[in-house]
Amino acid sequence: MNTKVNALSFFFYMEYRNTFPKAEHLYGKTAVDALYATGKTFFCYPIRVVFRRAEKRDDIPARLLVNAPKKRFKHAVDRNHIKRQLRESYRVNKGILFDYLAGKEYQLHFSFNYIGDKLEPSSFVLKRTKLALEKLIKQLP
Repeated sequence: MNTKVNALSFFFYMEYRNTFPKAEHLYGKTAVDALYATGKTFFCYPIRVVFRRAEKRDDIPARLLVNAPKKRFKHAVDRNHIKRQLRESYRVNKGILFDYLAGKEYQLHFSFNYIGDKLEPSSFVLKRTKLALEKLIKQLP
């Protein structure tokens, strides 16, 4: 067994998994409406997670939508900061979810909605996102 080839393939595998490309974003009116109409919800402060199973159409195991409320955060700078925090924390922790979804016959559509009243440090959001993903895995069949 050639360890050089295995190490190289492991590097590319990890490189792919530590990104958040457009293909993994959930977008489109019909997909988003279906998520909020039929999705299940749970809370992991400061994140509200809405999720649903969808039929698998491509090799992407999960698609994510990120929201920050204009009602609580009037300045676009704050909303953008929150969304950036959520995307980054998902990007770092999504390996947990992808390992679980590998080989499943469905695709997962879900959203992270920020429900906190104030800006939280990135380390706190990172921990809570990891906890939310673990909770999400427990609720999936």
